[in-house]
Amino acid sequence: MNSPLLDIKDLPEFSKIQAEQIEPALDELIKEARELTQTLLDENTEYTWANLIEPLETVDNKLSRMWSPISHMNGVVNSPELRDAYNACLPKLSEYSTEMGQNKALFKAIEQIQTNADALGLDDAQRKSLEDSIKGFRLSGVDLESDKKKRYGEISKELSTLTSKYSDNVLDASNAWTKLLTDKSALKGLPDTAIEQAAEAAKQRDAEGWMLTLEFPSYYAVMTYADDRELRAEMYRAYSTRASDQGDNEALDNSQNMEKILQLRQEKAQLLGFDSYANLSLDTKMAESPEQVLKFLSELAEKSLPFAKKEYEELKQFAEEEVGISDLQAWDVGYVSEKLKQQRYSISDEDLKPYFPVDNVLDGLFELVEKLYNVKITQNKDQESWHPDVRFFHINDAQGNLKARFYLDLYARQNKRGGAWMADFCSRFKMVDKLQTPVAFMTCNSAPPAGGKPALFTHDEVITLFHEFGHGLHHMMTQVDYLDISGISGVEWDAVELPSQFMENWCWQREALDMFAAHYETGEKIPDELFDKMQAARHFQSAMGMVRQLEFSMFDMRLHMDTSIKTSQQVQDVLNKTRDEVAVIHPPTFNRFQHGFSHIFAGGYAAGYYSYKWAEVLSADAFSRFEEEGLFNETVGKAFLTEILEVGGSRPAIDSFKAFRGREPKVDALLKHSGLAA
Repeated sequence: MNSPLLDIKDLPEFSKIQAEQIEPALDELIKEARELTQTLLDENTEYTWANLIEPLETVDNKLSRMWSPISHMNGVVNSPELRDAYNACLPKLSEYSTEMGQNKALFKAIEQIQTNADALGLDDAQRKSLEDSIKGFRLSGVDLESDKKKRYGEISKELSTLTSKYSDNVLDASNAWTKLLTDKSALKGLPDTAIEQAAEAAKQRDAEGWMLTLEFPSYYAVMTYADDRELRAEMYRAYSTRASDQGDNEALDNSQNMEKILQLRQEKAQLLGFDSYANLSLDTKMAESPEQVLKFLSELAEKSLPFAKKEYEELKQFAEEEVGISDLQAWDVGYVSEKLKQQRYSISDEDLKPYFPVDNVLDGLFELVEKLYNVKITQNKDQESWHPDVRFFHINDAQGNLKARFYLDLYARQNKRGGAWMADFCSRFKMVDKLQTPVAFMTCNSAPPAGGKPALFTHDEVITLFHEFGHGLHHMMTQVDYLDISGISGVEWDAVELPSQFMENWCWQREALDMFAAHYETGEKIPDELFDKMQAARHFQSAMGMVRQLEFSMFDMRLHMDTSIKTSQQVQDVLNKTRDEVAVIHPPTFNRFQHGFSHIFAGGYAAGYYSYKWAEVLSADAFSRFEEEGLFNETVGKAFLTEILEVGGSRPAIDSFKAFRGREPKVDALLKHSGLAA
């Protein structure tokens, strides 16, 4: 079979990948992996790293290198043919994964290696890999009776299909809504850049006028700047009812998918002997119990809520007195907040945008990373990819050796999922004859260039880019040679946001901003006056932002602790109850946030959304060491590299944190960075 997917020697040849090749290639590689596993088990009775673990990692790596570009393309250049092929493969992958996880003979062989670790001379990283592996078998139901094993497999397969369907519905519902305006006056209040984007969107769809979409840059611009209140309300309704019973298309309603996902997760947890899916989820995380997580979130809420209530009262008062809105609604909040921010600090996102042209931001980000970690980042313009906008880069160490490579896909477009993420094509992996260097896919959804100007980022978009690059560095800078614990693999989920949130801090530092913030026309740095305003406005409504994240985190955890949920109304009830406790903004009854909450229903954050706040404690505390000892202190930069980024999942995250910080984490730095410290 001649397929560009079967044995990818270096990088994927995206232009040659055809949808009809995907399923046969997967079948072939799964067959190869099954046969090899059986052969290895049959050929030996005394098992070692070399005669079992390494060959299995090699075949897993081959399968992963085939599947990761497909999974990635499904998110960034989604098409009906690709989606059908992708969805046809999910049950097969799930079946294979369950079969391996429940293979008793393989489990016993790996247990034998763990028992003989001393005699085999295994290093600490190999021991951690084995420990994770043994836990993985138990969580795959290796100890279950055969009927329960079978049921576990059925649940896993169905969950992979349902979560993908949930995600598809959100994308399709987002793509389905557009609004063409033929009268420019309807866009009054919008910045020129947003109006140019809307004109560009219309042109791409062969229409005359200005096209609004639910892609985030378009939605955000309307909600923040459009003077037309009815337009804001219409767009808010469209966005907040995507893929729901309140939306326009019944076929895309995620209600049943949500119900079924939650029921199956609870059934899976109980099969494995856990009280709830929340308990199962936390079994591999830093946090010890759902109760501990809720206590952590409640304590943050207690500190933030008084500030948030005060901020919201000020907003309502300003809306009535200055904007003439006496009944502040959800679709007014962004608009009125922007007006209040401008009045209070004389600054708007638009004032900063000219200082963040895309190429400057990238150059500055790379310069910062080069300075901190003694590497060199260069672009390779000849590398093909999945879309003309995508850029490709190499990272080399100080001696010129290749450390890693990455693709960067920055702009929002049709048939690309919203949000921002880092995914990997392959991880660092030392094989018998060669070392595989990591390759990352980094994706954002910023506004593309329009009106003959370069893409100009908002400060928030700069922060998002730095955030994703932090994940990328965690994946790419690893020095661990074993697949299961290399890069972010094997890192507890609630610590995985540490390097990403750590990177966000640099976007507020004058020394770092001076590396990249320069006016796209004049090249001038951000003037002191504007920088001071930016700092003054940094904590504007930060308590409202904090309680919003706490609302999502508590909702997620409670949802997965509650084993009685059968209906989407019960899901709504959990959300309403949580909002009554911690929210200051109460959305209209038609709002269906949960129907588009892909993080927990289609991503890896089920009973794990709290990780953002949990890891923010770690990242703020880690960054405070740079603040104390010098932002570009070489010793501190090297320590962060060696104790956090390079070790990947080769040891518990708390050990890595303590090795860097010299002590347990404290919440003080997070409160200070959020402007909530007393």
